[in-house]
Amino acid sequence: MTTRNLFIITFIAIIGVYLYVFGEIKTIEMLKEEYLFLLALVPLLLVFVFFKVKLKNYELIDFNKNSNLSLKTTIIFFLVFQVIDYVSYDGFIGMISQWILYWIMGLIALLVIENINFYRNYKLANNKS
Repeated sequence: MTTRNLFIITFIAIIGVYLYVFGEIKTIEMLKEEYLFLLALVPLLLVFVFFKVKLKNYELIDFNKNSNLSLKTTIIFFLVFQVIDYVSYDGFIGMISQWILYWIMGLIALLVIENINFYRNYKLANNKS
């Protein structure tokens, strides 16, 4: 499963759980509360698209291949934060209210890592020319 598909599936699952637990109005309010984080995605996506277009005809090197976290490590981090949120935010409802923030932060981290990789490839491509 690709990272892109994983993010799409988890987003659908989070929104589904939010709609079931909180209802439509509360879900929309929770998404609106995260608008600053969502706005942070805009320049990251623009940079991502820029590099994607510029490096379209180049063979890319994955500079991040040795720095990937395993799925096991990611799940352990998630579970630790879930326990902390369960205690800090008064139980299950408070815990799941943080999921969309984790999802957005994960997307921001992924875009930053991809943009750094694209930037390194871009510099390498320009040095060869």
